[in-house]
Amino acid sequence: MPRRPPTPRGKNLFGQAPAEPKPAAAAHRINIDGGSRGNPGPAAYGVVIRDGGGEIVAKLKKYIGRMTNNVAEYYGLIAALDYAESHGVRAIRIESDSELLVKQMRGLYKVKSEDLRPLFERAQKMSKTFDSFRIEHVYREQNREADALANEVLDETEGKTAGAPSAKRAEAAGTKSAAPTTKTEPASSKPEPRKIQARFRGGVLYLLEDVELPDGMVVDVSIHLRPKPV
Repeated sequence: MPRRPPTPRGKNLFGQAPAEPKPAAAAHRINIDGGSRGNPGPAAYGVVIRDGGGEIVAKLKKYIGRMTNNVAEYYGLIAALDYAESHGVRAIRIESDSELLVKQMRGLYKVKSEDLRPLFERAQKMSKTFDSFRIEHVYREQNREADALANEVLDETEGKTAGAPSAKRAEAAGTKSAAPTTKTEPASSKPEPRKIQARFRGGVLYLLEDVELPDGMVVDVSIHLRPKPV
């Protein structure tokens, strides 16, 4: 009967131990923001990307035309995902001050807007390509740098001086828009005053023409008394 070769007991006992797996790289932190002056109106997004050590590695900003602020938020998210994907980043943590976008991406809110649905579906598909993807809501104060980038683009588009302070953006009902900053125009470009008849009754001045004015608009009123018709 043939003898079996001796079992190599103890082989690798003193040999090189298998290499330990490398720890996962720290996630890139990406702040995104989007705004629209008019909602819809001129819109832009801003993105600030930090590596795992907290160093800023990229700043993205772009004017995207006449859009709503929610559309601008999604454009910023997609731009962030595209940058991470093209630069081989495998773990990301998105921070946004848009509660609507964050809850939609987490599946807590349904996407009812036809304008947002294709952007949402694209962002969802892209997010699944990463080893680690998180998206979190932060307060506006924690998102100032991305907000400033979006407003810089809108200021540049409107021909304002670079470096001017950005306007504060109003936020209500889960949406927000970039409020226009004060802009001085040549006197020749200002619209001529428009005369509109009105009737005073019961302590209220009623306009006799339909005029669309935003809430809070201040107007000058010149009163010319006319005799009541007999």
